[in-house]
Amino acid sequence: MSIYTKLFSGLISTVYGLFGLSLGTALAQNDPQPWQMNFRPAATPVMEDIVEFHNLLLVIEGLIVLFVLGLMVYIVFKFNSKANPKPTKTTHNSFLEVAWTVIPVIILIIIAVPSMKLLFFMDKAPEDQVEMTLKVTGHQWYWSYEYVDEGELSFDSNMIPDEDIDVSKGQVRLLEVDNRVVVPADTTIRLLMTAEDVLHNWAMPSFGIKMDTVPGRINETWFRVPKEKIGVYRGQCSELCGVRHGFMPIVVEVVSKKDYARWLVKAKNEFANIVEPTTVAQKQAAIR
Repeated sequence: MSIYTKLFSGLISTVYGLFGLSLGTALAQNDPQPWQMNFRPAATPVMEDIVEFHNLLLVIEGLIVLFVLGLMVYIVFKFNSKANPKPTKTTHNSFLEVAWTVIPVIILIIIAVPSMKLLFFMDKAPEDQVEMTLKVTGHQWYWSYEYVDEGELSFDSNMIPDEDIDVSKGQVRLLEVDNRVVVPADTTIRLLMTAEDVLHNWAMPSFGIKMDTVPGRINETWFRVPKEKIGVYRGQCSELCGVRHGFMPIVVEVVSKKDYARWLVKAKNEFANIVEPTTVAQKQAAIR
């Protein structure tokens, strides 16, 4: 944990305490909590780096705000008409002109270096490190998942209606699906994303992923969840894709490699008889 993370965590906890708020146990649970503030717990190296970068920016921005505020207060008291009845006629100050040009440039460089490193890190996993490929397809209004390395294994994932939610099973209203995505821990997983009809967005806060799925185009990203963070993670479509945009939840269940192998056998049998949609040339429609 960097100094920025420690500083930010201590600061935000103090602020929440002063206002009688809570972190919403966000540091211990993956699901969104009532009145939750701050990020979901980071489950991947990418999200950990995003949080680190966010905390760095927050410290820099906070220092800038305090400096400008202090400067304004100093000017108000030092150079008002009572304290300074004869104002100076100075028009140029070489030192100040150089300082207010050089200092912002240095600040931008401090921000740009980790920013570019993070952008390249989260873009694509090195080809030799990819252990599994998962294809995500957005539809109006559900998701389809294809386990590319497992041949014909693919299935649709639809939201469970309110009346069918079983709280005793840990299901969350508006955020539960009939078929969860199951992936193994400690595995570098390549995500290929596309859409069948309109723009959607596959957003998983704990993974640091928020990417558009575009018809006719493949977008790529990756994630890796360590075994210490096995659990259920939830997200939603984050692109305005139509009238049922708010009913496209995403649920990813991260399990051990042994449990994943058992699930794989079961899933191949369960989804073996699913018929894929047949595309008809006329009107570019799809018949199921």
